[in-house]
Amino acid sequence: MKVSTHRRIDRELCGEPVAVEPGRAEVLLETTARMAADGRGLVHGGFLFGAADYAAMLAVNQPYVVLGAAETRFLAPVKVGEAIAISAVVEGEEGRKRRVRVEARAGTEAVLSGIFTCFVLEGHVLGNRQ
Repeated sequence: MKVSTHRRIDRELCGEPVAVEPGRAEVLLETTARMAADGRGLVHGGFLFGAADYAAMLAVNQPYVVLGAAETRFLAPVKVGEAIAISAVVEGEEGRKRRVRVEARAGTEAVLSGIFTCFVLEGHVLGNRQ
């Protein structure tokens, strides 16, 4: 399981890779109180989206992969303390473009589904910018 992308990402906030294979990845996000949007423990969707994005990047697993677009649906709320299993599978490849299907589950319940459009670049997206 060699991770070739996003090596410095905060795994506490974006999930821990549990499988990385050519064209697919699995990430486990343990939700924490830092992710709460309110006093009832609702996890802010941005954390779930971030973990889904990370899983998509790992499914592509190239050093210079970036997200170009995403079509996602939040299917159910996530509560602090839930473990979210996220799977990502590359479904299509056209030149530098990759289409990645991402599914996230809390136990058996689907909480997010989406298609992430990723691009593999020749160099870092920031180029020589300081």
